[in-house]
Amino acid sequence: MRVIAFVLAAIAVAAQAQPQPPAVAGAIRSGLVGERFDGYLGTAAPLPIGLQRQVSAINIQRRNLYTQLSVRRGVTVNLVGVATGCELLSRVAVGQAYMLKDGAWRRRAAGQPAPHPDYCE
Repeated sequence: MRVIAFVLAAIAVAAQAQPQPPAVAGAIRSGLVGERFDGYLGTAAPLPIGLQRQVSAINIQRRNLYTQLSVRRGVTVNLVGVATGCELLSRVAVGQAYMLKDGAWRRRAAGQPAPHPDYCE
């Protein structure tokens, strides 16, 4: 989508600039937490309540960022989230979990390219 490419320019740096607590970073590396198609983190497995709260706090920060960017770009918050999801999915490392629009959790396998859904064009 052409609009997604337009929005991505403002998002890529902002999304990567957000610090992640070490516990969340470890959960991402281990595949317990992963990137979702909509630009938010999701839980691919049950988490301790403290870790779940950290994931929720990151998603609140992302929602705030997406809201600000949507106002500046004149697009919906959901479009900003999906555009960010496209960028973040392209950075999923081997062994990490991710979710596409079908709602199924997957893990990127060795030799498998990073996920690139057709709507991310």
